Amino acid sequence: MFFPNHRNIFIPNSKEPFSLSRSKIDLFLQCKKCFYLDIKKGIKRPPSFPFTLNSAVDALLKKEFDIHRAQGEAHPLMKKYGIDAVPLNDFHIAEWRNNFKGIRFYHKPTNFIVFGALDDVWQNPQGELIVVDYKATSTTGNINLNDGREYHEAYKRQVEVYQWLLRQNGYKVSDSAYFVYCNGKRDKKAFDGKLEFDIEVIEHKGDDSWVEKTLFDIKQCLESDKIPEASPDCEYCRYREKVQEAEKGLSF
Repeated sequence: MFFPNHRNIFIPNSKEPFSLSRSKIDLFLQCKKCFYLDIKKGIKRPPSFPFTLNSAVDALLKKEFDIHRAQGEAHPLMKKYGIDAVPLNDFHIAEWRNNFKGIRFYHKPTNFIVFGALDDVWQNPQGELIVVDYKATSTTGNINLNDGREYHEAYKRQVEVYQWLLRQNGYKVSDSAYFVYCNGKRDKKAFDGKLEFDIEVIEHKGDDSWVEKTLFDIKQCLESDKIPEASPDCEYCRYREKVQEAEKGLSF
C-alpha cells in the first residue's frame, strides 16, 4: 500500500509559512501537475539515480576555491577568463551552501519561505556578489547554454533564483552569474585510474524578474482544489497516462 509523504505538504489557509525550495519552483515550471501532486498530495516523482561523480567534482571544486577564499585572492580560472573578482570570504558561505539551510527569504505576500543552496559566491571590486554554480558533464561537443535544451534553461533559472534570494536579503548582486563547467575527457589512451577534465567558465546574464510572478502563480495553483493539466513534455505524466490506458484494457 502506498502512503503519501506528508512532510512539508501545503495546507490552504494555514498561518504557518510554507517552505518552498528553488528546485520545487523549477518543478512547477516544468510540470504543474507533478508539482501539485508533490506539494499538495505528497506524491513525488520517482527519484533519479544519485549523481555521485558530479557530487565529487562539486566537493573538490569547493575545497579548491576555499583555498583562494582564505587567501583573499582570485582563482587561476578567474584570472584566465578575465573575471575581476575574488571568492567571497564571509561566514554566511557555509550556511548558504548547506542543503538543509541555504539562503532564505520570507516572501510575505505568499507566506512562502523561499530557499536554495548555492555552490559559490564571488565578489567584484564594486562590492557586488556574483552567483556561481558548478557543473560536471562528459561530452564531445561544445557546451552551449543557449542551445534551447530544457536542462540548460533550468540551469539558468537556478542561478536567477539565487540572484533573487541574495537581492531580497539586501545584497548588491551582479547580473552576471558564472558556471564553472567541468567536461570529462574521453580522448585519453587509457583510464589509468583517473578522470581528467577540461574546465570552462561560462557567463550568464541573469534576469530574475520572473521569480516574483511565479511565486504568486504557485500560490494560486496550490490554493486550487483542481489538479492542473500535465505539461505536454512531461515524461512522468505520459508514463502515468500510458499505464492507466494499459490497465483499462486488462481483464483480471
